Amino acid sequence: MRDVVVIGAGMTRFGELWNKSIKDIFVEAAQNAIEDAGVDHIDSMYVGAMSPGLFVGQEHLGAVMADYLGVNPVPATRVESACASGGASFRQAFFEVASGASDIVLAGGVEKMTDGADVTDTLATAADQEYEVYHGITFPGLYAMIARAHMEQYGTTREQLAAVAVKNHRNGAKNPNAQFRNEVTPEQVMNSTMVADPLRLLDCSPVSDGGAAVILASMDVAKKLKKNPIRVIASAQASDSIALHSRKSITTLNSVVKAAEKAYRMADKKPSDMNLVEVHDCFTIAEIVVSEDLGFFEKGKGGEAVANGWTSIECNRVPFNTSGGLKSKGHPVGATGIAQIIELYEQLNGKAGARQVKDAHVGMAQNMGGSGASCVIHILEAK
Repeated sequence: MRDVVVIGAGMTRFGELWNKSIKDIFVEAAQNAIEDAGVDHIDSMYVGAMSPGLFVGQEHLGAVMADYLGVNPVPATRVESACASGGASFRQAFFEVASGASDIVLAGGVEKMTDGADVTDTLATAADQEYEVYHGITFPGLYAMIARAHMEQYGTTREQLAAVAVKNHRNGAKNPNAQFRNEVTPEQVMNSTMVADPLRLLDCSPVSDGGAAVILASMDVAKKLKKNPIRVIASAQASDSIALHSRKSITTLNSVVKAAEKAYRMADKKPSDMNLVEVHDCFTIAEIVVSEDLGFFEKGKGGEAVANGWTSIECNRVPFNTSGGLKSKGHPVGATGIAQIIELYEQLNGKAGARQVKDAHVGMAQNMGGSGASCVIHILEAK
């Protein structure tokens, strides 16, 4: 396979974008990415989106976005893997360039969640309809079960869950594209409205609108454009049973474990080689479990790690979710995976501003769908 690099990125601010349609949002992000890359065309395009049909009544999203972006007749394809749709979109673009089929490909993601659809019901389509949704469970409830099991099995505390939200809001306060640019205290998190015991409102990522896009290219194209390329050195994906009751353990996300094994092997890297990690913190417990399943901390020690500050930007270990994560940056589900890639791209280019990680040259993005039924992992390296 050819070397594949990221040469441009663009995104909207995440939040409640009342005055913008899903088309406006995607086109803004895509145009910014094309301009940042300095290219005069793209050969192909992928659009990650979880459920535009239910959210805004618009399917056939690839063709719609190619039309409004003005890039016809390039092939344009929508990619869906629940909340991992953005990561899956990037993966498809990566393989198209790596194979030699195309030289310049746009990978984007978008979701418009605030136009009046029943968000809880729409997100629940990523769960097992027969065994979970039919019996009244929601995603906060599913992750609450994971949290409770982790607390019982490993002694994870309510304070450790809160520490994830506190850290990510502290990072998000430094991110101009974040939905919530405010810090929170442990007391605010632990006293916020109960959603599904033990998870409270400030343990949960918000409902968001937003778009993100990157331009992937061959190394030859990057050299011609005199770009400082950020190389994609691993792309891995794995899946697991959708329903929690079908798993051997609900305190381990097997799709994350398996995708991580593939990614480390492809990149010839290990956890200690990472300078920063963007993980899918849809709920605070998710970051704790994922940090363990990626191999950064011993099983059951993820809560202790975040409470001790080991995942903060200020610590000289490995910072998690420097962007603010889904918790603070926001979670327009189709765009999240691409936004994670953009955070790595900016960090590895030294353009992350106040949240810059010193001497960052290798980073990982972990994006997952549902309660970990699908997981996509990428590792990027500055060259």
